[in-house]
Amino acid sequence: MAVKNNDNPVQKEYACLAQEYDEKWHFYVETTLQETLKRLDLHSGDRLLDIGCGTGALLAVLENRYPNVTFTGVDPTQEMLDVASKRLSKKVEIKQSWAEALPFETETFDVIVSCNMFHYIREPMTALEEMKRVLKPTGKMVITDWCADYFICYLYDKFLRIFNKAHFKTHKKNECVKLLSSSGFNEIKIDSYKISWFWGMMTATANKK
Repeated sequence: MAVKNNDNPVQKEYACLAQEYDEKWHFYVETTLQETLKRLDLHSGDRLLDIGCGTGALLAVLENRYPNVTFTGVDPTQEMLDVASKRLSKKVEIKQSWAEALPFETETFDVIVSCNMFHYIREPMTALEEMKRVLKPTGKMVITDWCADYFICYLYDKFLRIFNKAHFKTHKKNECVKLLSSSGFNEIKIDSYKISWFWGMMTATANKK
């Protein structure tokens, strides 16, 4: 299980942002959330894990929309989880954890979702293998993140890798396909799109089998 460590650049940055995050990044959060929701297909009795759940924005929408689904969220920053705990019901389990070391039994979840956090992961293969491990055999994964195929995103990635210690890497579509395929995922599909005149995103879907 992750230990709170505000010397870590990701935790340090988001500990400071937690209270203002939803207001400051409202358009970005809302738009990417909607793109993620389009690609989710949940059924009664499913168990869903949100990795990098942050302030719980996606989980709040899902909890209201799917009352018969069990929801769990993880995030490395306790201050973000503190905000999430105030907006979510007690039925939603939230834990402090990194994507590379998920504190769950093998084959626990039907669906894994991750929104706007993959560019922070230092060990993407390890994280994807962990996601695959905790998915049930028929499980599905949906990941939304920045897309380096768009020129501005590519340039911003280069800038952040020099000046922002929290940021790690913005991937291109072909890099994501390779990562997912190498991790053993199947039926991989990646859609890229702009959410403003300059900023590009992508959403990847993949099945465990």
